Amino acid sequence: MEKSKALEMIAAISNANGVSGFEDEAVSEILTYAQYVGETNVDRMRNTYIHRNGNTGCRPVVQLDAHSDEVGFMVQAVCPNGTLRIIPIGGWVTSNIPAHMVRVRNRDGQYITGLTASKPPHFMTEAERKAPLEMSNITVDVGAGSAEEAIYDYGIRIGEPVVPDVYFSYNEKTDLMIGKAFDCRAGCAAILKTLYELQDEKLNVDVIGACAAQEEVGCRGAVVTANTISPDIAIVFEGCPADDTVVEKYMVQTAIKHGPMLRHIDAKMITNPHYQRYALDLAAALGIPVQDAVRSGGATNGASIHLSNQGVPVIVIGIPVRYIHTHYGIAAYSDFDNAVKLACELLKRFDKELIYSF
Repeated sequence: MEKSKALEMIAAISNANGVSGFEDEAVSEILTYAQYVGETNVDRMRNTYIHRNGNTGCRPVVQLDAHSDEVGFMVQAVCPNGTLRIIPIGGWVTSNIPAHMVRVRNRDGQYITGLTASKPPHFMTEAERKAPLEMSNITVDVGAGSAEEAIYDYGIRIGEPVVPDVYFSYNEKTDLMIGKAFDCRAGCAAILKTLYELQDEKLNVDVIGACAAQEEVGCRGAVVTANTISPDIAIVFEGCPADDTVVEKYMVQTAIKHGPMLRHIDAKMITNPHYQRYALDLAAALGIPVQDAVRSGGATNGASIHLSNQGVPVIVIGIPVRYIHTHYGIAAYSDFDNAVKLACELLKRFDKELIYSF
C-alpha cells in the first residue's frame, strides 16, 4: 500500500465518529478498506472481523487486534437554558475538556457542532476559581436558548454520543499526523495495512483481524472477539500514550519518531516474555526501530485476549501518540509504518512450532 493511500485510510477512519458503543461510522470506514483483503463480518456488538484471503481453516490462528471506539461523551440531560449536561465515555482529565468543539448526534443521526463550556471567570467566586473543575460544571452549548429549542429544533436527545470535532491533517515535512481517535484508529489502519502488505505472501498461519468495540470502557469487545476467534497467538495494535514530553529524559520509553513501543507489562497483562523477546530481537536483527517499555498503569485489549483460549501469547505493538484521551493527538507516520513492518515480519515467520515455543 502506497503511503498516500495509507494516509487517506488513516484520515477516513480517524475522522469517523465512534464513541464506545456507537462505533457504526468507524466500522463503515474500516469495511470500505477491508473488502479488498479478506472476508468481513460484524457481530451484534459491532466488533468487526477480517478473515484474510488465503486462510485455510486448518492452521494456527493469529489474531490481529485493535479497537474501533474512541473516548468521548454522552448527553445526560438538557438544561433549562438549552445547554447539555454530559458524562465522559472513557478516561478524561476533566480540565482538558472545556473550550473545545464537539459533535453531538441528534435524533436524525446528524452530528451538529457544539462547544464544551464552563462558567467564565468573570462570574466565578474566589472559591470557585480555586476549586478543581468538576464534570458536573461542564456543559455542551449547541447554540440553543432553551431546553425546548434544543430538543425540538436541534433534535437533541439524552443518551446520544458526543465526539471531539477534529479532522485529520498530515505534514509531509515533519512526518507528523494530527487528529482525533488515534487511540486506536491508527491501530485499525495498521491491521488493514498489514493485510494489504501480505496479500501476495504465502503464510503458515491463518490471520484474522478484529477491530473491537468498547475498549475504552473496559476492553469489552475483545472478550467477545477472542472467544469468537480462539487465537493461538495475537498481535495487539494500540495507540499508546507518548511519554517524551511528560517524564524525565532517562525514563522516556515511548517517544514519537523512535518506532513502535512493545510493553513488558501494564496494569492488566504481563507480556509473554518469550514472545516479547523474540519480537524485540527480530526488530533489532532487521533494523526496525522499536522501543520497549515497562508500564505501571494502563491496559489494552491484550488483557482480555491473553486470558482466553487456555491462555494466548500476546504482544502489544504500540504507536506512540502524544496527548491521547484528549481532543487531539500527534503521531508520526514512520512509527505507524514501522509497527506494520514488524507485524508483517512476525507473520511471515510464524508457524506451529514457533508459536508453541512461546
